[in-house]
Amino acid sequence: MSTTPPPRSVTAGARPAQGERAAEDGAFGWLHALGPRGRHAFAGAFGGYALDSYDYFTLPLSMVALAAYFGLDSGQTGLFTTVTLVVSAIGGAVAGVIADRVGRVRALMITVITYAVFTVACGFAPNYETLLVFRALQGLGFGGEWAVGAILVAEYASAKHRGRTLGAVQSSWAVGWALAAIVYTLVFSFAGDDLAWRIMFWTGALPALLVVWLRRRVHDAPEAITAREQSPRRGSFTAIFRPGTNGEPGLLRTTVFAGLLSTGVQGGYYTLATWVPTYLKTERGLSVVGTGGYLTFLISGAFLGYLTGGYLTDRLGRRRNIWLFALLSAVCILAYTNIPHGANTLLLVLGFPLGFCMSAIFSGFGSYLSELYPTAVRGTGQGFTYNTGRAVGAVFPTLVGFLADSWGVGGALVFGAIGYGLAALALLGLPETRGKELA
Repeated sequence: MSTTPPPRSVTAGARPAQGERAAEDGAFGWLHALGPRGRHAFAGAFGGYALDSYDYFTLPLSMVALAAYFGLDSGQTGLFTTVTLVVSAIGGAVAGVIADRVGRVRALMITVITYAVFTVACGFAPNYETLLVFRALQGLGFGGEWAVGAILVAEYASAKHRGRTLGAVQSSWAVGWALAAIVYTLVFSFAGDDLAWRIMFWTGALPALLVVWLRRRVHDAPEAITAREQSPRRGSFTAIFRPGTNGEPGLLRTTVFAGLLSTGVQGGYYTLATWVPTYLKTERGLSVVGTGGYLTFLISGAFLGYLTGGYLTDRLGRRRNIWLFALLSAVCILAYTNIPHGANTLLLVLGFPLGFCMSAIFSGFGSYLSELYPTAVRGTGQGFTYNTGRAVGAVFPTLVGFLADSWGVGGALVFGAIGYGLAALALLGLPETRGKELA
């Protein structure tokens, strides 16, 4: 096991005073432990991922209007999500290599610019085919942002607080989701559906403002720069698929099982994220405002789930946290989609635990994947496994789309539970990494 101290800040080597140690043990000790540069990195990653989420949800929230405007069936609308997530695997893998070769912050700026430009372009699409292409290109930036931002922060965070710190970064997904739901409610209340969906995509220009701040204020962890530059294998796909030998452990097993884990969790998550708004509006008959109200409970649960999951991944360990919430998420999906018609109050209440569980499972991902790979190929390994999971998991929303016409959206959503079962099985091939120093 490496004895190299975790890269935290330019003063990481200094011994903390008693008052500083006390501060690091408080409720926000994880934030204090990052140091000034680490907190800037946290803010950049938090903002980038929140706006990544916002740009992603412009599509699911506009799905009903898009289907009516272009005359699409459920299979065609489900293909939007599948194409986005499949191309995101390419974007995530490429962004990971870029992060290992030229730095985390530069890669982060590239991903933010990419998803912002193509989200805006979606608003100008004249037909279904063009919109499908623009949405695919948006996936290039969407796929890379989380992996790069998570690594940037992980390399500043201490081993003690890494789960909570990355869980807090993950919680920004709920912030972006909430912002998208608010804008959706306002835009679709005051503009006709034929224009409103275009306005939703045009607001995706917001992330471009973040790039200016990132360029001036955020820097890679110094120790991570040194470790990365000294390795001849940095940013190498060959390295993450290298099998073990008698003298040196390989990363092939880790890459295979981490990819399966990511596939299961994201297959379940994106099934729900893509189809719940449509389910509420078409099968439950909710209005735009009504759908926004139900999503408020779902998103509130998601935000608290990210924070709670981050805390539990440090207390229980990475694997136990994922196992726990994989089981609970599957149970919540089955309960949510089998609520009888007319019991919309119960539907409202169950939205909170559904959002909580399906988000808490993600909180350990940033720390877990970062700890599974060495610094020189951390971006490559994390970018590839996380986004391969997105691409393969994208089959789930498409299956729901094609089955919705015969099974109904609610009945088809049970495929999300299958994804969580796959995630639980994948953990059998991965080690526990809680408390591991990054090397």
